[in-house]
This record gives sequence, C-alpha cells and structure tokens, in this order.
Amino acid sequence: MNAPTTTAPAAVLAVVGAGPRATGVLERVAANASELWDGRPLHIHLIDPHPPGPGRVWRHEQSPLLRMNSMAEDVTMFTDESSVIEGPVRPGPTLAEWAAQFSGGEVRFAPYAEPADPDVLAELRGLEGSDFATRRAQSAYLDWVFRRTLAELPSHVTVEWHPTTATAVTGPPDGPQQVHLSDRATPLRADMVLLTQGHLDAVPGAGHLELSRFARRHGRFHLPPAYSSDVDLSGVRPGEHVILRGFGLAFVDLMVLLTEGRGGTYRSEADGSLTYMPSGREPVLYVGSRRGVPYHSKTRYQLQGPRPPLPRHFGPAAVDALLAEGRPLDLRHDVWPLMAKEIGFAHYHELFHAHPERTTLPWRDFLAAYDRLAWYSDEMTALVAVAVPDPADRLDFEALDRPLDGLAFPASDAFQEHLRDYIAQDVARREDPAHSADLGAFLALLSVYGQLPRLVASGRLTARSVADGLDGWWHGFFSFLASGPPGFRLRELLALSRAGIVRFIGAELRVGTDEDSGAFTASSPTVPGHTVTATALIEAYLPGASLGRTEDPLLRGLHGAGALSEEVVSDPTHTHRSGLLTVTTDGASHVVDPTLGGPHPRRIALGAPTNVRGVAAFARPRTNAPAFRQNDAVARALLKTLDAAVGGEAPASRPPSGSVGRGR
Repeated sequence: MNAPTTTAPAAVLAVVGAGPRATGVLERVAANASELWDGRPLHIHLIDPHPPGPGRVWRHEQSPLLRMNSMAEDVTMFTDESSVIEGPVRPGPTLAEWAAQFSGGEVRFAPYAEPADPDVLAELRGLEGSDFATRRAQSAYLDWVFRRTLAELPSHVTVEWHPTTATAVTGPPDGPQQVHLSDRATPLRADMVLLTQGHLDAVPGAGHLELSRFARRHGRFHLPPAYSSDVDLSGVRPGEHVILRGFGLAFVDLMVLLTEGRGGTYRSEADGSLTYMPSGREPVLYVGSRRGVPYHSKTRYQLQGPRPPLPRHFGPAAVDALLAEGRPLDLRHDVWPLMAKEIGFAHYHELFHAHPERTTLPWRDFLAAYDRLAWYSDEMTALVAVAVPDPADRLDFEALDRPLDGLAFPASDAFQEHLRDYIAQDVARREDPAHSADLGAFLALLSVYGQLPRLVASGRLTARSVADGLDGWWHGFFSFLASGPPGFRLRELLALSRAGIVRFIGAELRVGTDEDSGAFTASSPTVPGHTVTATALIEAYLPGASLGRTEDPLLRGLHGAGALSEEVVSDPTHTHRSGLLTVTTDGASHVVDPTLGGPHPRRIALGAPTNVRGVAAFARPRTNAPAFRQNDAVARALLKTLDAAVGGEAPASRPPSGSVGRGR
C-alpha cells in the first residue's frame, strides 16, 4: 500500500439516495478503508431530500401508529460471525440491543444521543426484544447507525449531505461524472456515482389511469398503488364504502390509518381479544385479493431447539449442480423441489429437536431417509406421515399457499365467520412456541432467498419461469409466509371485522365499474353471486417496478436517453420485461449501459430498482444476509475503482472529517 500523501488529488463519490442501503455501503467503506485506501482525500456527496440514515421510507415524519413487521431483536444493520464477506466483520447492536441503553443502563453505543422526540425516547426505554417497534423508533436507530458510520470513517474521508433531488447524471465512461441537482445550476463532479434510491413511485399504468378517470367522471375516489405512509386519504369520507384490492402489508397500514388514525381505539377484553371503539369517522373497508386472506402473522418466539444448519439441500453446491446441467431451468419444476426440501428440512429439524414427543422416529433415522428422498414423491409423503402423526405438524405448501381453494360459501356472513376463525388460528399458532417448527421454516425461507440471485444471474431460468415463477408466484408466496404483520395487527383486524368496519370479499378478487351507478364493484368465487358496490377503490399494494413509468427523474432521464436498460429475459417461447434496472452480476453491480454495449465503469446501482432481487437493506442477525455481502463487495469495488480513476483537483471546500454538511 502506498504511504499517505498530502499532494495526491482527492477522489469524489456521489451517492444518490441516503437511506439504509447507502448507510450500509458507507459502513463497509469505513470497514475496508484501512486495507484498500491509501490515505488520500476521499469526499462523498450524499444526495437525498430526506434525512441520511432513515431516508424516505424510515423517516421520522410519518404516523406514529405505523410499525415494523419484525421484532426489535431481529433487526440489524451490522455484519456478524455468519457473514461470508471479503472485508472485515464489524459487529454492532440490533435495534433491541441499541434501545436497551436508554432504559437507565450503561451507555454502550457511541455516539450517544437521546432522540429529540419524547414519545420515541419513551418507546425505546420500554422496548423489549420481542416487540414490534414503531417506524419512528427504527428511524432513530438508523439515524444512529449513520452517525456511528461517520465516526468510523478515516479522517481523510468526508461526507457532505445535499438535502435535494438528483435529477440527472452525465459524463463519459472514462472521465468524471456530473450529477445535476434540482436546486443548483452547477452539477456536482464525481469520479464514481452510486445509485441507492430505494423503493420508487411510479406513474399509474393504463388500467389504473382508466379507473382514476372513471372516479373523476363520477366524483368518486380512486387511489393507485402508492406508499401508504405518503398518501392523502382525506378524500375517503366517514361511512363511505371502500374496496381495498390487496391483503398484504400495504393493506395493514391503510387499515390502521383509516381506523385508529381517525380516532378509533381498542379495548382489551378478559379473554385476550380486542373490541374496537369507533370514532364515527371511519369508512367501511371491503378487502379481497388473489388468496383472499391476510399475510401470515409473524412469529413471536425463538427456536426451542438448536439452530438448523443451513443450507443443506439448496445451497451453493445445489445451485452448481443445477447450472451444470446446461439446459433451461423451470423454477417450479426444477428448482422449487430443492427449495421446498430445504425449507422442510429446517421445519422438521426444529420439530424433532424441540418437540420430539410429537414424532415417532429418531431424528437420525428420519434425516437419513429424508436426505435421499425427493420432496414430491410418494416415499417422502409416507415417511412424513409415519414420523409426524399430527397433520398440523406437517409442512403442506399447497394448503399454506391457497387456503381458500375449493371453498365456497352460501352467504357473505358465513365467509366472515370462516375467515375470522382462520385468522384467529393463525395468530394463536404464530405466538405459541409449541409450533416453533414454523420458525425453522422461516429461517430456511431466508436462506433459500439468499441462494436465488446467483441462479437468476446465470440466465438459465426460462423467461416464463422468471415472469410467472420468480417475479410472480415465488415473490408473492415468500411475502405471504415470511413478511406478514405482527400478531396484534391481525387481532385488531378481527376486532374491526366484528365491529363491521372491515368486511372480507374472498379470493380471486374481481374489480369492475358500473357507469350507470358510478360505483366500483367487487366479487369473488369464494361467495358466488355476491357483489360489493362501493364509491371508493384503493389499490392496497406498492407500485410495481417500472423504468418506463418511474417518477425518479434521474432514472427516467437515463432510461429515456438509452443509457440504462430494463431487464429483459427472452427465449424462443416468451419475453419478460421485469421493469428492473439491469446491473452486472459480478458483485460490483455496475449499471449496464446499452450505449456502451456493457457496464458503465463509473456508475453502480443497488437496491429495489435493480434486477438483483430480494436484497433487503437491513436484516435478521446471524443469517449471512445477502445485503451485507452485496454492500461489502460494492464498497470494495468502489474503493478500488476510485483509486484507479482518481484525477483532477479536489473540491474547493469540504466539511470537517466524518461530518455531514448541507451542501448547496
């Protein structure tokens, strides 16, 4: 490594987007700098109208009623002993561990600063590991992680925050880039640009635009897909009948904002149930979706047995074997059986170790047979039937995936009772450690997701399989099982249902319009012949990826200029346009620029808009999180590339080392 020199020109990195993904990369820059950076000045421009650390999604300025869907002890921004990375591991506290210092104990985590919001401080002081924190509490944690990262940067690395929007990036592949900002005429000069904008809004598609036009013609309310914490719901009138299309986390947020957010309260009953006390300002919510049921409740317990050793059946060796076959792969036919077997292994590992009284074979004997049998085989079915007598302890993906298939109810009221019973059973199971095998399956789901990017990057999955299997069925199934709300939210849903504020429509939801009455309509084969009419329609799900319709001006401009490309997977039978930004799959995540015929050497992109799927910005501890692996690889690539590309004069002025200034 070269000795530090004061005459070397400064390198400049521009980071567009200042949320947790950007913070994660900066943390890895700090971790890797001693090895890969020689002490010359490095100046980092951080560009985001929202505060660095939390960014837009986790900013403090949102409803205090909105919460995370992970327990506080399951949220971390730091690498740990499970992380398979090239750079150094630098452990740090989970949200729960960080919050514990505010309850009167020892100050453990510098730089220490109590949150300015007294409500957030009070929450942190009482936060338990098994609690589902508010998003404002997570905002405070992410703010601290960002400040800690700044403190760990070497003195010659400086950071400057520009609280504005990046509107464009220009520049040749072999020279400095110009990052244009909405509030200044002169662009920023940078040797490298890192795009970490996170989840993006999109202009509504043709179908949603037609529904909005219908709503305007008849004086009705229609809300296209949007981020629920940002939407204006004032147009929804008290008592108005509203159809909500979607039963996932976006629905849960909307449910909260339209009920408790309008002054309603819950009363706890002696039997543990809740009773909703309306304010009189709530609408009536009719909800349905493809499955017709809410996402499964999150578990609220720890493993009762030893942690399953993952991966076992779907790890790097299994992916290697699939790729070695040298033929197109179908996700459901070729890959899913291995994924299912991996999830089943973790499920039964926990069942046999934590609840052996509910099994009939020694684990060693069961595992020997399980390892040699295919997941979808009569022999596997027979093995599980003998070894696990209670069907409630067996893993049945088909029953989990479509719980309303084959069911039809003669009247809506009968379906309301059925679904209330289904939800109550789900909440009870996910909060009862006797069913901790479900947590084993959940951990395997995370492991499986972490193995998929390499398979996708190989290009071996058929186009139809990527479209229908990966981006369609698998993404929805994973979210349904692993990304559900806390149990207390589903208990609130039950209370709202009993109060008549929420009504369930059913599965395979069909939404239409009636020009004569000016009403929206909804129906489902779950209750044949029953049609709901309403004067408002809310699309209760997030905007889909779409470079063609993105509201991000920088990406929209690059896409319009042909300087980046949408992922297109094509084969002789099908073409799939995913709407995602194509980046390289070598770990460095360079933007693929069609005008260059390959990767742009000075532009990198990470996160939700890219075709590296399923990589969350923060993670559950000790899961070898894909995001941390990706952050480390990108940080190392940035430092190496900046070292080679540095040139020109240093910026005229920079804020003090390790601090954040408001650049203009």
